[in-house]
Amino acid sequence: MGFVKVVKSKAYFKRYQVKFRRRREGKTDYFARKRLVIQDKNKYNTPKYRMIVRFSNRDICCQIAYAKIEGDQIVSAAYSHELPKYGITVGLTNYAAAYCTGLLLARRLLNKFGLDQVYEGQVEVTGDEFNVESIDGQPGAFTCFLDAGLARTSTGNKVFGALKGAVDGGLSIPHSTKRFPGYDMESKEFNAEMHRKHIMGMNVSDYMSYLMEEDEDAYKRQFSRFIKNGVTPDTVEEMYKKAHAAIRENPVHEKKPKKDVKKKRWVWYTGAGFSLGNCALG
Repeated sequence: MGFVKVVKSKAYFKRYQVKFRRRREGKTDYFARKRLVIQDKNKYNTPKYRMIVRFSNRDICCQIAYAKIEGDQIVSAAYSHELPKYGITVGLTNYAAAYCTGLLLARRLLNKFGLDQVYEGQVEVTGDEFNVESIDGQPGAFTCFLDAGLARTSTGNKVFGALKGAVDGGLSIPHSTKRFPGYDMESKEFNAEMHRKHIMGMNVSDYMSYLMEEDEDAYKRQFSRFIKNGVTPDTVEEMYKKAHAAIRENPVHEKKPKKDVKKKRWVWYTGAGFSLGNCALG
């Protein structure tokens, strides 16, 4: 096949339409967003909820939101930087932290709607498949859909740790075990015990033990914050167990008190306008 000359005539430039801003910035996958947001016409104004999971270098953000013409409305949110309140002081972006953040979001949302006692989810962590079903005579289970954004949804991705935490917390989210750690693509079998190890941070503790034996300097360098906070390979699992219980006990977000602002600028108004008098400019 020969080369075809690309002709960009005057008409091309006159009729050119730029793509959406967030597409140009590489922030939003509109192909996926359209399918996550669009609602059946026979459901009228019923919101279609999404569980949004985003990772940064130091934080995990989980939100429940729905789309409106003027923009997305956030119903509830949870962040991994809240986890120190529940006893997790280190490793705030690993798989176990993602699970805890998803669990916190689910319990916080259900508490907000008064459904936390109706749908308790999976209290004991097994790592196996669990689906929330509606209870007769009670409001239906809160249903939403995973919004992974631009993340690569490969097997073992931390996004699915947050999803598993939310499902175990009592939210109904369509999913399968094929993307959880422990699923073998060749044998088509799912190892729930391996998944549980990731949820409880035991994969981290195993690596800590390995480094302690093989390379002491590398261990001190890589796990310096763990050492500083007194977290050892033997205490990692217990730390997450206590955190899960603490999250279920009190998932409510506490607002920080407003700081008193000390006035630093005084403006003297005059007939001609205003002037700055004896003032301390901050």
